[in-house]
Amino acid sequence: MTLPTRNLSAARRRRSSSVQTSRLASGAAFAAALVWASFFGTTPVRTAAAGATTCESLSALRLPNTTITSAQVVAPGAFVPPAPARGAAPEAEGRGAPGAEGGAAGGRGRAGGPAAVYASLPSFCRVAATLAPSSDSDIKIEVWLPAAAWNGKFQAVGNGGWAGVISYAALAQAVAAGYAGASTDTGHVGGSAAFAPGHPEKVIDMGYRAVHEMTVQSKAIVDAFYGTAPTLSFWNGCSQGGRQGITEAQRYPADFDGIVAGAPAVNWMRLNGVRVAANLVAHATPESYIPPAKYSMIHNAVLEACDALDGVKDGVLEQPSRCKFDPKVLECQGPDGPTCLTKPQVETAQALYAPVKHPKTGAVLSPPLLERGSELGWGTLAGPAPVSTALDAFKYVVFKDAGWDWRRFNAATDIELAEKMDNGVLNSAVVNLKPFFDRGGKLLMYHGWSDQQVAPGNSVDYFTKVTRAVGNSAVGKSIQLYMVPGMGHCQGGPGTDTFAKMDAIEQWVAAGKAPESIVAAHMTAGKVDRTRPLCPYGKVAKWKGSGSTDEAANFACAAP
Repeated sequence: MTLPTRNLSAARRRRSSSVQTSRLASGAAFAAALVWASFFGTTPVRTAAAGATTCESLSALRLPNTTITSAQVVAPGAFVPPAPARGAAPEAEGRGAPGAEGGAAGGRGRAGGPAAVYASLPSFCRVAATLAPSSDSDIKIEVWLPAAAWNGKFQAVGNGGWAGVISYAALAQAVAAGYAGASTDTGHVGGSAAFAPGHPEKVIDMGYRAVHEMTVQSKAIVDAFYGTAPTLSFWNGCSQGGRQGITEAQRYPADFDGIVAGAPAVNWMRLNGVRVAANLVAHATPESYIPPAKYSMIHNAVLEACDALDGVKDGVLEQPSRCKFDPKVLECQGPDGPTCLTKPQVETAQALYAPVKHPKTGAVLSPPLLERGSELGWGTLAGPAPVSTALDAFKYVVFKDAGWDWRRFNAATDIELAEKMDNGVLNSAVVNLKPFFDRGGKLLMYHGWSDQQVAPGNSVDYFTKVTRAVGNSAVGKSIQLYMVPGMGHCQGGPGTDTFAKMDAIEQWVAAGKAPESIVAAHMTAGKVDRTRPLCPYGKVAKWKGSGSTDEAANFACAAP
């Protein structure tokens, strides 16, 4: 995709636009917790909590830059999440088009919603605190401490989109598994970047400081309550949460022993720029726009051309890069219709599949934003308007103007400007993770090949650059990437998107070697109907030639 050098045509400017409403999927982060015990048979080894103090007495605990606002015992199954503050985004979701950047811990919400998981929670000590590491900081955190059967470990969970809310869903998942857990709103309320103008310290909190301060103070609270520090500390997040986890490895290598980073939005300011630019390409002229009614037609054509390339025809592309489907084969031979694409629509589809290039220099700015197989989710990046997560970056961080019109976006200058204005606070592009690895830290990355808003190739590119910077010997020892065929952004899609991420990182930390494969499941109506191995990047799951293609045991990870 070569970006245009000028803005939209006058005709395009006159067209009205609207931002698609975000799909509320707050239960999505719970599916793994609900099926792991029955399907994967994983039961945490737990130790009894020998509290050094009572829950209520934590209110008097004195910590640097910290005010504990409440500490109370929650009875089994009694937790009810507070109503979102005015303007806050739905829990663990971003804003904007369907599937907007979210998912604190990933998973699929088809095995019961949040209420079911909250109802099954054991008793825990719920601590709320406000952190103020700067004069303009107002960071809210919550730390949940199992009243009994603590496993001796700490798990911090990430946010989605522009954060602005405690990730109660992921916290519940962590406590249900025996961890002491923590989450933060990153210092502001509401799932947008409207907080940023005039508040550089709050932007720093959002970028990296809030998560670090939460981690430090949470561990102190854990120590005070149990009379001992956590034996191991883990991070678990997807999308923004993936960026947060990798940022921790970059800036604070001593905070965590293991980090699970799904669909990490690293290179975030550049990513926001190319996402706005891609939408402008999709609307280069009124005729360029591909209506959602045609997405299924394009997707079916892709599957017809490429589904069987991996040896199994199952509605999933195991390795999208092998698919060379050209949308030109769908070009209308006559008038426009539901079963074909006009020539401008063909050009749009081709651009969406292509690497994003600078309009003047031709330099590659980003891998393809959308891979073949992702067509059903094109409404997120190629819908009526750019995804609002990206728009907010330019409105409030780059131009500091709530009235900024995205139609004025200039790809030749504004992407570079975004990175320059950010000054590394939000971008999280550092690839030298040697200090984290030298401590024995493990980084488990995962990303869906059908991700509809964070380019799958963004993770491949980051993984490749990290291993180049620290040496290939780190692969499997300190860092590993697992691409998930058919999975969308953090969850969803026809792929096997439910897997025991925390079990995988726990086993890795214990054994010193990344899993050779991770069994993942696809579910329909809350029931597992397919399992597959997820393979380390560079290998793919290949059918052995016999047995059900819906059973992971009949596949092996091998070179493509």
